[in-house]
Amino acid sequence: MAERRHFIRILYRTPAKIKQAQEEWSAEVCDLSLQGILLTCPPGWKPGHDKYYTVSFCLHDCDVELNMETQLVSQEDDYLRMQIHHIDIESASHLKRLVELNVGTDELLHRELEQLADLEKHLNE
Repeated sequence: MAERRHFIRILYRTPAKIKQAQEEWSAEVCDLSLQGILLTCPPGWKPGHDKYYTVSFCLHDCDVELNMETQLVSQEDDYLRMQIHHIDIESASHLKRLVELNVGTDELLHRELEQLADLEKHLNE
């Protein structure tokens, strides 16, 4: 199967909360990118009628919490694949820094940011 990802995913394990309306589930972040997040599927979890969820998690060894509005893309086996639909500026800044620390080179990070900007421009057209 051809690789469809346009963004590099980084491995990052941390507890997370998934919320939708009055429901809340505990999950774990498996990996993430500037565009999406892969989470473990909470026990007994069933997707709601709405595909949009709020995901939040704290960065390791600090009290910085990232919050993002996501859209469920797929549920496969024990994993939920979600696309980041909206993220506040502070969370986006921390996510960018986290990716920056893990991709290895500034060139690769800048390419990732350009692809994200191009994708957002295309979606807004």
